[in-house]
Amino acid sequence: MTTSNSEQETRPGIHGSVSLLGTGPMGAPIARNILSKGVPLTLWNRTADKARAIEGGTVAGNPAGAAREIVLTVLPDLPQVQALLPGEQGLLKGWKDAGINHPVLVIHGTVSPVAVAKFAEECLHHWGVTVIDAPLSGGTIGAEEARLSIMAGGPRGVVERVMPLFELYSTTALWFGETGAGSTVKACNQIVVAATVTALAESMALAAAAGLDLEKVQKVLAGGLANSEVLTQKGQRWIDQDFEGGGSAKNQLKDLNFIAETAEQAGLQLPLARCLQSAFENMIAAGNGALDHTGIYETIRS
Repeated sequence: MTTSNSEQETRPGIHGSVSLLGTGPMGAPIARNILSKGVPLTLWNRTADKARAIEGGTVAGNPAGAAREIVLTVLPDLPQVQALLPGEQGLLKGWKDAGINHPVLVIHGTVSPVAVAKFAEECLHHWGVTVIDAPLSGGTIGAEEARLSIMAGGPRGVVERVMPLFELYSTTALWFGETGAGSTVKACNQIVVAATVTALAESMALAAAAGLDLEKVQKVLAGGLANSEVLTQKGQRWIDQDFEGGGSAKNQLKDLNFIAETAEQAGLQLPLARCLQSAFENMIAAGNGALDHTGIYETIRS
């Protein structure tokens, strides 16, 4: 282990040096929350300027330079994480050069539960790397306000070791089982998210077709059983008809594909999830894959 005493003593309960790779819309606020608690943090991002914009972090020139005892990755999917490992500039070389023999690699992106379990097995067997899948829920607002939900899978003792770190940017962080379990919980979460987004989009489409004031309709929904965090965070998008940016429809479909894969492995038929998968396939086929998932509204109206 190569952690300095100053790094170990900065924040009680956090054992080991820490880096974060991927300073995008979710990674950047997570990094700022960690740094605000006095924890030294090394950053790397493919576009280096995004990492440099985070005050207080140490920016590495490549993944090897960001190899620490605990490496947090906040990237779109598993292939992007896998690409960080090999080569002269990869994490494996960095860990070797730093004398870190048993690093922890945390995957905060939404990935396939089946694929990440296999990846974790390979990493531990070949390189002694423990992989924790710890997908996030709460969106960019939750990341900014340090109130994310984290669902973790991996060896229990290792997850418990990184829990104090997770608590710096979450309000709920729970262990569910071995690697892959966290991503399975995220799959459960994403069924509800996709269904709620689509139900609200249909509701807004029906209200708009009837010539109703969408803002007033939303006030009624928010006052009763139809209220939700999706309505709170996303409702204004339907009022403003603004679907640029945000959580893309393409990523929503990626999640729904993982849900289908996981359900198939479990021998389950999920009719609502399959219907949602088809709806987002139609949205992307119409050329709207880059829009926020609330843009399913436009597909419904067309």
